[in-house]
Amino acid sequence: MLFNSFEFALFLPLSFLLYWFVFKKHLKAQNFFLLAISYLFYGWWDWRFLSLIAFSSLVDFIAGQQIEKSNTKARKKLFLWISICTNLGFLGFFKYFNFFTESFADMLNMVGMQTNPWSLNVILPVGISFYTFQTMSYTIDVYREQMKAEKDPIAFFAYVSFFPQLVAGPIERAVNLLPQFKIKREFSYEQGADGMRLILWGLFKKVVIADNCAIFVNEVFANYQTASGLELILGAVFFAFQIYGDFSGYSDIAIGTAKLFGFDLMTNFRTPYFSRDMAEFWRRWHISLSTWFRDYVYIPLGGSRVGKGRAVFNTFVIFVVSGFWHGANWTFIVWGALNAVYFLPLLLMGKNRKNTDTVAENRVLPNLRELWQMGSTFGLTCLAWVFFRSESVGDAWSYILQLFTLNHDFNVDLPYSIYLTLPIFIFLEWCFREKGIFRLKTINRINRYTIYFSIALCIFLLGRFNNQEFIYFQF
Repeated sequence: MLFNSFEFALFLPLSFLLYWFVFKKHLKAQNFFLLAISYLFYGWWDWRFLSLIAFSSLVDFIAGQQIEKSNTKARKKLFLWISICTNLGFLGFFKYFNFFTESFADMLNMVGMQTNPWSLNVILPVGISFYTFQTMSYTIDVYREQMKAEKDPIAFFAYVSFFPQLVAGPIERAVNLLPQFKIKREFSYEQGADGMRLILWGLFKKVVIADNCAIFVNEVFANYQTASGLELILGAVFFAFQIYGDFSGYSDIAIGTAKLFGFDLMTNFRTPYFSRDMAEFWRRWHISLSTWFRDYVYIPLGGSRVGKGRAVFNTFVIFVVSGFWHGANWTFIVWGALNAVYFLPLLLMGKNRKNTDTVAENRVLPNLRELWQMGSTFGLTCLAWVFFRSESVGDAWSYILQLFTLNHDFNVDLPYSIYLTLPIFIFLEWCFREKGIFRLKTINRINRYTIYFSIALCIFLLGRFNNQEFIYFQF
């Protein structure tokens, strides 16, 4: 079920009313209801995959209890590895099996051993990369004794399958989300209003910004061989806004929807395109994933508190693995490695924690230095996005080389709505870069509701409601 679909427009208010008016008095009934509607939400795509998420939840529920009960470290590790191997095994089979077999066959062909790859015609379960990481964080945290094992199966299964963030994040930690299923939840008008603001803003990002940008982006990337340099530059720039509007829009809707049910999810994006260097960008982009890799991979490897050589190795590992997490294609691995190259100079010079505040904080406009820093960081990001969007590494290289063509004709039509909405979007993002869309609460009521009405009008008049899937569903 898509957030930008007619079905969800019916599903959400009906679920909201039942949740607060029928099941409000009983916490376990509320949790069971959340579990039921989450499985309905997920099964809307393909009911067969419900068994997969149920089995993964069951394994991790049992593993967490056994880790806590075990008296020896070896036994604790055994159940931890059962959890990790089960989750990574599912992820590897459904997402990476064909990639590894095809890559192995290509390698053999390169050394003269002709062979045909053996592939499986399997469907990638929606959101598998997200919920497997979410459940693994639970067993790892129980193993580290950072939280107690959950005894209530309904609360745990509801935590794993919580529908707002099930298929595209944010990737919640058990220490943050799971305890919220254990406490009585009361409806708060303030929290509900914040949720509606986020849903409205997320829909604007998705159906107005991302889906309109997609028309131009798809045309350019499909015909990059004949496109002019200017068209290719704009194709990369508009893809940057497409993927940001698409993914951060999903996160906003997910966080806003969770608020309607009394839950607080972590922030997943903080205006990343206003970053002044690549380290700041990765502190602001897909925060739930980058912090997951930091806490469960990077720091256990030694992080940056090791020798320079090992720190460089750890950095490449974290970025390449992050790229591979996104998809079974060499383009994602190159994208991750390229971001590691961007990040390394900052790490080696000790400047990777330099820009931790908000750009132009308490000022209306940035200074020239900040403007240059933001522009250069955005340019490097757009260059990396070419690999992310391309079908193959060869296509990406050809696209980049074609950027420097002397032909600057413009033959692709831009949707007229982009001329109007993209500048407005960038302006609003800049205005609310410090506190997000919630800062609207500090504006007087007339201006505030004028902005709400204008955003809603743009959604209905300029949005594309053709059930366009979110980009990150493929991951």
